[in-house]
Amino acid sequence: MEISSLYKIYLEHPLVDTDTRKISKNSIFFALKGDNFNGNKFAEQALKLGASYAIVDEKEYKTHKNIILVDNVLSTLQKLANYHRKQLNIPVIALTGSNGKTTTKELINCVLSKKFNTLATNGNFNNHIGVPLTLLRITKNHEIAIIEMGANHQKEIEFLSSICEPDFGYITNFGKAHLEGFGGVEGVIKGKSELYTFLKENDKTAFVNPDDKIQIDKTKNIKTIFFNLEKLSLLEVNPFVKLSYKNEEIQSQLIGKYNYSNIIAAITIGNHFDVSTNDIKSAIESYIPKNNRSQIIKTEHNKIILDAYNANPSSMKVALESFALLKEKPKAIILGDMFELGNDSIQEHKNIIDLATSLTFDKCFFVGENFLKTESNINLYKTFEELKESLEKDSLYNYSILVKGSRGMQLERLLEVIN
Repeated sequence: MEISSLYKIYLEHPLVDTDTRKISKNSIFFALKGDNFNGNKFAEQALKLGASYAIVDEKEYKTHKNIILVDNVLSTLQKLANYHRKQLNIPVIALTGSNGKTTTKELINCVLSKKFNTLATNGNFNNHIGVPLTLLRITKNHEIAIIEMGANHQKEIEFLSSICEPDFGYITNFGKAHLEGFGGVEGVIKGKSELYTFLKENDKTAFVNPDDKIQIDKTKNIKTIFFNLEKLSLLEVNPFVKLSYKNEEIQSQLIGKYNYSNIIAAITIGNHFDVSTNDIKSAIESYIPKNNRSQIIKTEHNKIILDAYNANPSSMKVALESFALLKEKPKAIILGDMFELGNDSIQEHKNIIDLATSLTFDKCFFVGENFLKTESNINLYKTFEELKESLEKDSLYNYSILVKGSRGMQLERLLEVIN
């Protein structure tokens, strides 16, 4: 079936599902495949559960007139999303970066939704499946779309950009994330900058932080909108970021100096789309982080900064330095392994231990096989269970505690122990 023909079906049934456990009535089910599952097997079930059509790529599963056979389900999903994007007459903003993508995306959405009917990426649906699914959620009623794009290897941002064809792009930063897949820091810069390449080749616009020398260098000969730093100033971080914009004081609910650049990106983009200063202020002040991202949780005995959604050497460094500046005492840190660092893993974990010990926190705990391999003379635990047992024996009371680690460590499980 031609994409144009499939698109006509999509317009009549503009809901897309990929999981039979969450089938929407009158949707189109795309039978995706993975290492441990084959969605083709569930095509008939999807129809029985309420889907109007199912898309499969294995002939034996075309057992119903509303089951459509294609060469490749994933590729068809991506092509359909791009076809839909080409019909849209609204600005599409794409963002990527090593750290802060999701927080920045949420802030931009908060600001722009004060004036427009916006659609933004749900959670971190930012890969080769999530981006197409996000695009296919855009309806004729939406006025602006904000698309988050993630990557862990070269050419991924190039591919995602070709699907969503952004009018505007923003890269939060270039850091030590996914070093294994990208091939080092230079590889990260090259891979993330594929967004800039798309913008340049298609005469589109980049939002740029003039304090970032790499961004300045990579956006030469591209249409740019720079942050107006003359009208922005950081007032304090204690623990929340407070700033001034056009002589208006804005008190955010985001911790850490590293979130200042995320906030001013949202302000800059809001200003470009003529969102009023009062609405920008209101949007920034009302945004509360969730999903284990820099959440402040006050328990019966402790104050916890839960930043356990993900971690890499760059985000770990700024989190530690920011936490060290807080006035509260005593302070403890609980850090979990960082993943996908390849040959740099042991050294990068040792660097974090060295930094943490130099900042003279009252107590330090490190958990995971990567930290253990550093053989440092400090509180090292191979498994979560070992750390949990230790904290149960020697509880933390009246501490401010930073909890940070990669998603696979699931350090939010500690909340029941350090309460």
